[in-house]
Amino acid sequence: MKSLKKLSMLLLLAAVMTIIAACGGGESEEEPEENAGGSDENTEEPAPADEEEALEGSVVIDGSGTVYPFMAKMAENYMTNEEENVSVEVSRAGTSAGFEKFLIEDGTDFNDASRPIKDEEITAAEEVGFTPLELKVALDGLTVVINKENDWATELTEQQVKDIFLASSGVKNWSDIDPSFPDEPIVTMGPNENHGTYEFFFETILEEQDLVEGVNLQQDYSTLVDLVSKDKNAIAFFGYGYYESNTDKLTAVSVDFGDGPVAPSLETIGESEDFAYSPFTRPVFTYLNPEMAKEKAQVLDYAIYAMENAATVASETGFAPIPEEEIQANIEELEGLQ
Repeated sequence: MKSLKKLSMLLLLAAVMTIIAACGGGESEEEPEENAGGSDENTEEPAPADEEEALEGSVVIDGSGTVYPFMAKMAENYMTNEEENVSVEVSRAGTSAGFEKFLIEDGTDFNDASRPIKDEEITAAEEVGFTPLELKVALDGLTVVINKENDWATELTEQQVKDIFLASSGVKNWSDIDPSFPDEPIVTMGPNENHGTYEFFFETILEEQDLVEGVNLQQDYSTLVDLVSKDKNAIAFFGYGYYESNTDKLTAVSVDFGDGPVAPSLETIGESEDFAYSPFTRPVFTYLNPEMAKEKAQVLDYAIYAMENAATVASETGFAPIPEEEIQANIEELEGLQ
């Protein structure tokens, strides 16, 4: 009887153990330590540290026709080699006309300028809530150009250049400049008042004296190139880059500043007296709206890229580069906006 009772207990115990196993008795086994760090296995892995979100959107630039070749090339390089999803739009209304589009609420991001910003333009910017950031990008040599058939005025003194364009000089014919020159009327041309090049020539070189009556002032530099190339008696002034890209159509006048004739070139254009063409050299700029740069990552990214590549693009588009220390100072100031 005792044996039967003992057998019954053993069978009951076995049954209970079977039920426990079927109901998950294995829960007491330790889990693999795959999630020992405490993260849920369904949590997404963070992106690698070197993967940054791609930039997109637009960058809007207007202003100087002189700076246009530099900035157009910079924009092309940026969109091709750096950020293909960013559209950089570069126009050339002229320095002063460009500032009118820049110094308004929701205006352009940058304004290129072939002269420094004026006090009244800074005031206009502050009235709409920002202070323009000046970025010097390159150096330009104001270049006096003549027709390819003109073989008598290839070398002029600085004063002769001024006399050709000054109303007060009384010069009308080439022979008034030099008796050996043809007795033919001089046809004077240049960019119009929208351009910083005009302002530099009028304010700095002519010292704000009136231009000769009848001077043909144009908005488009390509028009000036065409007009001079078709008129043997024409003479005009504009930035060196436009001459360099049209050497097959025009001749650059070598200017004697007192030590012999100097042709404009990337070797002679510079701000210090070490550069022979310094009297006709000027810096060119782009002005940035820093508030736009803070709001739009692509605007700040483009500004930094432009300064990092300024020297290379300058030499490719007819400008002399600014010193490396000035470039680095600009980059540091831009990085401070981040």
